[in-house]
Amino acid sequence: MAQYDSKLDNPSVEAQTQNSVDKLHNAVSQALSHPAEQLIEQAEQSRTHAENAIEQAKDSLGEDAVEVAEEMLGEELERLDQAKKALRP
Repeated sequence: MAQYDSKLDNPSVEAQTQNSVDKLHNAVSQALSHPAEQLIEQAEQSRTHAENAIEQAKDSLGEDAVEVAEEMLGEELERLDQAKKALRP
């Protein structure tokens, strides 16, 4: 599974957006490794946070600036679905 590497070191909108997607990646990885309702819920909370961060970044920076984050979000949503299926076969 890919670990996303953020090269952004300042607390900019881009960095905050990247950090939220990275946290989602970590939460989904935990849920996939140890399928449990609590970990799925934490991943869902991270998903909501990442989606909100992307929307705020779109407002501030425009669509093009968050294209990569949106692609990564899509990948993580697919992985989250896998974790949910593992919990409830």
